[in-house]
Amino acid sequence: MIRENELSKLDVDLCFRLHKQYGPGLFESVYEELFCYEWSKLGIPYERQKRIPLIHEAVKLDAGFRADVIIENKLLIELKSVEALADVHYKQVLTYLKLTGIKLGLLVNFNVALVKDGIHRVVNNL
Repeated sequence: MIRENELSKLDVDLCFRLHKQYGPGLFESVYEELFCYEWSKLGIPYERQKRIPLIHEAVKLDAGFRADVIIENKLLIELKSVEALADVHYKQVLTYLKLTGIKLGLLVNFNVALVKDGIHRVVNNL
């Protein structure tokens, strides 16, 4: 059984490889496609564009939330390709973590010169 931090390390390594090969400037959807292809090769289960419902007063609402990638229901990954991350991006990941009960999320912005500057951990009671 792979733990959150081990999955996170695999994810960071993958981000470095993809960024080294393609650099910044691709659309987010292209990075997501590449990212999921590489996870498939590793044989580790993941879900792409996973719907996240909001439960309000015992009513399940489909509020339109979707996580880019959830790996083994332990690591939530939100991919971006933007000029700069805003506070709302971090809040989005934290909200998704709270709604899913997942403890660790990675917010990854590929539109940076050095990908290490674009990877951010977001935790939910980890």
